[in-house]
Amino acid sequence: MPKVGMQPIRRQQLIDATLQAVDRVGMAEASIGVIAKTAGVSNGIISHYFQDKNGLLFATMSHLLTELATKTAERRRALSSDSPRAHLQAIIEGNFDASQVNTAAMKTWLAFWAASMHQPALHRLQRVNDHRLYSNLCCQFRRVLSTEHARSSARGLAALIDGLWLRGALSGDAFDTAQAQRIALDYTDQQLAKRPA
Repeated sequence: MPKVGMQPIRRQQLIDATLQAVDRVGMAEASIGVIAKTAGVSNGIISHYFQDKNGLLFATMSHLLTELATKTAERRRALSSDSPRAHLQAIIEGNFDASQVNTAAMKTWLAFWAASMHQPALHRLQRVNDHRLYSNLCCQFRRVLSTEHARSSARGLAALIDGLWLRGALSGDAFDTAQAQRIALDYTDQQLAKRPA
């Protein structure tokens, strides 16, 4: 019989092992056996907690999305200014947080995006993430721009964040977080400058 309180620890151990395995061998080769070996557990433990590899990928992506939301929220709570620009900068910084741009996370995100086109549960998770980003950006732009401009600016900034992240992930070089943040913030400032007179 498992120890009381062991489930969250074991689940996190398997999620961490998934990130490590995907980083090392890629999603296609990160079999249940490889992940179990990385975690130092039997294959049956993964089935017990997640049913299959798809369940484990869903849990791993949910973990990364929770990290993203947490890091962004921490930045927003720590703001000394309540300005839209300050909130937008915190959202940008959250999206380029170390939890999202380390090699294991980037490889897992890329695998998730590919898999989400074929698996309904992952597709829903991706749509929730997209909507959350767009909604948060639009809310801040709407504080100073017309609804039409706020929506357009939010779509543009969301695409820029994703594009900068993707180019950084595929470059093979260390992710230049400062440069990505500067480019996204420059776009943000250009959009905020369009506020009505």
